[in-house]
Amino acid sequence: MQEAQQRSLTKEQKEAVGILSIGTFFEQFDIMLYIHMAVLLNELFFPQTDQNVASLLSAFTFCSTFIFIPIGALIFGWVGDNIGRKSTVVLTTLLTALSCLTIAFLPTYAEIGIKASIIMIGCRILQSMASMGEVIGALVYITEFTKPPIRYYAVALIPVLGYSGGLAALGVASLIVYAEVNWRGIFVFGALIALVGIAIRTKLSETKDFANASKRLQTQYNVNPDEEDLFYDASYKKTSFAMFCTQCAWPLCFYFVFIYCSQMLKSQFEYSVLDIIKHNFVISIFPVVSCFIRAKLSKKLHPLILFKYSLIISFFFFIITAFYLDNNPNPLGIGIFQSLLLMFTPNGYSESSVMFPHFPVFKRFQSACLSYAFSRAFMYIATSFGLIFIIKLIGISGGLIFAASCVAAIGTYGYFYFLRLEQKNIMI
Repeated sequence: MQEAQQRSLTKEQKEAVGILSIGTFFEQFDIMLYIHMAVLLNELFFPQTDQNVASLLSAFTFCSTFIFIPIGALIFGWVGDNIGRKSTVVLTTLLTALSCLTIAFLPTYAEIGIKASIIMIGCRILQSMASMGEVIGALVYITEFTKPPIRYYAVALIPVLGYSGGLAALGVASLIVYAEVNWRGIFVFGALIALVGIAIRTKLSETKDFANASKRLQTQYNVNPDEEDLFYDASYKKTSFAMFCTQCAWPLCFYFVFIYCSQMLKSQFEYSVLDIIKHNFVISIFPVVSCFIRAKLSKKLHPLILFKYSLIISFFFFIITAFYLDNNPNPLGIGIFQSLLLMFTPNGYSESSVMFPHFPVFKRFQSACLSYAFSRAFMYIATSFGLIFIIKLIGISGGLIFAASCVAAIGTYGYFYFLRLEQKNIMI
């Protein structure tokens, strides 16, 4: 049955969007700050006498951001579906604050040895797991707190602030590393901001979908057949897989743009670390702009329409980029294609306002978390190792076209799956 339409946000809904958007900004700032400061922090917290051990530990610290998010999905997905959406976003913010404080006051490897490395890895794992509940928690909360079509716009605002947080972290990291600013103070600042976010988020009310579903169960000792839709839907596993498929494009884009191309700029054009950070800062502006434009467009266009055209356009840009890289590329041209890919590749966030309602209420949070987490973990591992192998086997153009084709194919499956579900309720 089609939901009653809502064309504008109430005062309470605007406050909720603002609170969650700002929280997501600082959450992504805290998480990405370490990644962009790895050049400095890896030297402080990992043994440098044995380069093999140092490389292994620093690589594991980076990968833990993605490898452990499925565990975070299981934990915070359960919390979100059994305790509440509000409790989850408060808890994840608290864990992020604790991680930042620990990093800020953690003695270096020179002071306490390998314990520093272990604690640092533990903090990164905790941050990555908390980020899972944070990003999905904000998206699920706004989805359940609003109704279409204004829901599409409200949900699409969350990644605008999320990417802005990553951009801010990149700018701060460059300032710290190259202007000799005290990096510990920045982590203390991040922790304090997170604590303020906790205080603000405690003012959020529970979403009506979750609160009403819980109330329905409290009125009876056993769940009767009419209530089974709250826990189980015969197709929700297929829905989870379809959502997984729609999430796979962005990890390929992120790895190619920020990892592969950075290595190319360093090896082929002798870019310094500072040059790469400046370059990445400029191109990082484009996903922020893109998310803002998509949010505005979502007021007029259904998110699945935006997803479809984003998938098609980004696929063609991947192909054009692949051929360009095979024909005497230069840094300016690489930067242009990086920016275009960041602008048009589906990020998987804006479309979530359409996907989440198709999950049972008490399976929604965990199903969404797992779909998101496994898409990130699988794709980052696959691209980190698989893309390099394929490129060596069939060249840059062949390898990139192959990877983009796979992502486009499975993304198309996810698109048509949700299109069929939506057509039962609304004509797109």
